[in-house]
Amino acid sequence: MKGLLLRLSALDADAENAVRVIGFFDKLVSGRVTLRTLVRETARLAECSAGVTDAELGVCLRADHTGRILADVQEPADALVRDLSPTSRVWLERTGTPLALDDIVLERFSIAAALLLEHTRGPLPELGDAALVELALSASAGEVERARAVRLMRFEPATELHVMAVAAEPAAVKGFLAALGESSPGVRAASLGRVHAVLTRSLPPDLPDLPAKGMRVGVSDPLPVIDAPEAWQQARTALRFATLDALFPAVVRAGELGAFAAIAARLRGQDIAQVADVAALDSLADEQHGADTLAVLTAYCATGSARKAAAEVYRHHSTVMARLAHAETRLGFSFGAPAGRLRLELAILLRQLRDTAE
Repeated sequence: MKGLLLRLSALDADAENAVRVIGFFDKLVSGRVTLRTLVRETARLAECSAGVTDAELGVCLRADHTGRILADVQEPADALVRDLSPTSRVWLERTGTPLALDDIVLERFSIAAALLLEHTRGPLPELGDAALVELALSASAGEVERARAVRLMRFEPATELHVMAVAAEPAAVKGFLAALGESSPGVRAASLGRVHAVLTRSLPPDLPDLPAKGMRVGVSDPLPVIDAPEAWQQARTALRFATLDALFPAVVRAGELGAFAAIAARLRGQDIAQVADVAALDSLADEQHGADTLAVLTAYCATGSARKAAAEVYRHHSTVMARLAHAETRLGFSFGAPAGRLRLELAILLRQLRDTAE
C-alpha cells in the first residue's frame, strides 16, 4: 500500500485516491505500529512536518517531511490542526497552498493517533521505581507507556535525561547513587541483569571521581525521554570501553567515543575471533604471569614509555622490558614504531570488546 502513495502531491482529490490514503492508515493501525512510526509515516506521506501531542499522557512527537524525528516539538501557529481531546491534537505543517488530500490525511492521522493514545490512557499498574526505569528503557515499549512511566518518576515529558550503565557490586552502586543524588536530585535506578541502569537529569562535575574502586560506568548523551532506549544503548556501548586499567577511564561518555562507537557497533564476536593479534594476546594471557604481561602491555600503550609503564604497574623497569620483548616475539611486530603501538592498542581494545559483548 505504501508503494501506491509515493507522493501525496501527485494524487488528485478523487474517491480512488482518498481510498488509497484511508488504506494507508488502516494498514499502519492493523500493523500495530508505534506512535512514533505513525508520525514519521504521516510526515513522509504528506511531504511536510507532522506532529502529535497529548498533555495528559506527556507525549509530544514531531517529524519532518523525510520522517526524521525532530527535537523541537513546538506546534507552529499556522499548522493544520485536528483536536483529539481537550488535551491532545495532531497537526500538519503545510506551507503554501494546502494539497487536495490534506483534509483526509489529517482526518485519518487523527483517528489512528487517537486509537494508539486511547490504548494506554487507562491507569498503569502500581509499579516501583525499578519497574518504571525498566519500562522507560525498553525498546519494545510504546512511546506513550514510556512517557507515562517517566512522568510517574517525576520527570517532565520534555526533560532530557542522561542514562548510565553501571557495572559494580550492589553495595558500591548504592554508594554511587547516594553521591550522585547530592548534586542531581531525583535520580532513579534499577538493576537489569549484571548491569545497573541509572536515570538522571544532570551530571555532576566530579562524576569521574565518584565511582568506587572496581566500578565501571558508561554515560549516554542527554536525550529526550522518548529516546530513552537509544540512551540506554549508548550507555551500554560506553560501558564496554570503561576499564579498570589505564587504557580507558572507569567512566566513559558515549559522546566522547567518536569512531570507537562505530567499531563496537559493527564488529561482532566472530569478526574479532578472526584477528590474529587478538588470538596472540589470548595465548599470552594463558601463559605463566600472563595477566601481568597484559597489564604491562596496557600500561605501555597508555603511557607510551616502558619506564612510565613500570611505575604504573609497580614493576622494575627491567621486568617490563623483558615482558615487552617477549610479547613482541609472540605477536610478531615491534611496539617501538607508532604503527606497531597503534596495532597493539587496537588488539587490546578488540579483545576487551569481545569480552564485554552484550
